[in-house]
Amino acid sequence: MADPVDPDLVTATRSVVAEAGALALSRWRTDFRRWEKAPGNPVCEVDLDIDRFLRERLSAVLPDAGWLSEETADDPVRLRHRRIWVVDPIDGTRDYVRGRPGWAVSVALVDSGRPVLGLLHAPAREESWQAVEGAGTTRNGVPVHAGTCASLAGARVPSDGLPRADRDMVSVAKPNSIALRIAMVAADEADLVATQRWGNEWDVAAAALIATEAGATVTDALGQQLAFNQPVPRAFGVLVSAPALHAAALARLAARVRE
Repeated sequence: MADPVDPDLVTATRSVVAEAGALALSRWRTDFRRWEKAPGNPVCEVDLDIDRFLRERLSAVLPDAGWLSEETADDPVRLRHRRIWVVDPIDGTRDYVRGRPGWAVSVALVDSGRPVLGLLHAPAREESWQAVEGAGTTRNGVPVHAGTCASLAGARVPSDGLPRADRDMVSVAKPNSIALRIAMVAADEADLVATQRWGNEWDVAAAALIATEAGATVTDALGQQLAFNQPVPRAFGVLVSAPALHAAALARLAARVRE
């Protein structure tokens, strides 16, 4: 069972994440090395620098916590830890390297398999998100809440273009960061975010808590509860929605998920 999150820990973590965001912002739209880890999967030297910074500083904040990050080789020793930092130093690297603002530093503290603290800092958008288990979600210190949309017709989806089968829904602006897209549901700026492929824990750990604490419903693409710090740190998709919309979204996605 997770313990309540110490307010001093929240404050210290928020300070570290804000500093990481400022460092990333200072190098945004400058000349830095960039390459692809795999086709369509960009990374840049700033990702690695922010990852090292976060690991050093967060390990000092909570020395007994394990570590899981997109930019650090996975070490199974993390499975021995009840608490673990789950980090994406720059979520939305594609937007970062293209000089677009849809990126964020994403940090979650997972305790006994579930996020208890989630922070997203998106300095290019002047947004700082925080969720603490049982204490709600804020953006720039102001509480946010998921919406009440109950019908797929007219539901807002962050998208560059909806497929024909979903054109009863409405496209809204889509940041590259999946965490920021999920946070849009938390703030009632979108009603639905869904992926139907295997994804990594670091992509969604912070945002999942941000959405849940704002009243959204969060599951994998099959409707199952997400779990974190798993031996293989992946889940099959994510489905985040206004609570009244979730069952209808699952039903529509079911055939595609089976495929």
